[in-house]
Amino acid sequence: MNRFKELKVWQKAIEIVVDIYQLTSVFPQNEKYGLVSQIQRSAVSIPSNIAEGAGRNNKNEFYQFLGIANGSSFELETQLTISAKLGYADNQETEKICIKLSEIQNMIFGLQKTLKN
Repeated sequence: MNRFKELKVWQKAIEIVVDIYQLTSVFPQNEKYGLVSQIQRSAVSIPSNIAEGAGRNNKNEFYQFLGIANGSSFELETQLTISAKLGYADNQETEKICIKLSEIQNMIFGLQKTLKN
């Protein structure tokens, strides 16, 4: 499964990264090395781990990397909640991204389930 770019979940995760970079571009400058950096790293981690797992040698390794990607998605969701509560991010924008994240989480879970069978 080294054709990771064909995976819908990877494509949607890339879209999230773009959304996140656009969202964090308006955060306060003093958060550049704090929350902004953490949010961006979590977002990038999702498609990166999907790709790395797809390039591994067997289904078990792919399954493990999908778990890491899913963990990063929940981490990102938490960071978006914090950002909204601090007033750094628009609630509607974070909600839109969280809906996309939920879709990705479900897709990852489904792919993991397929790999287990």
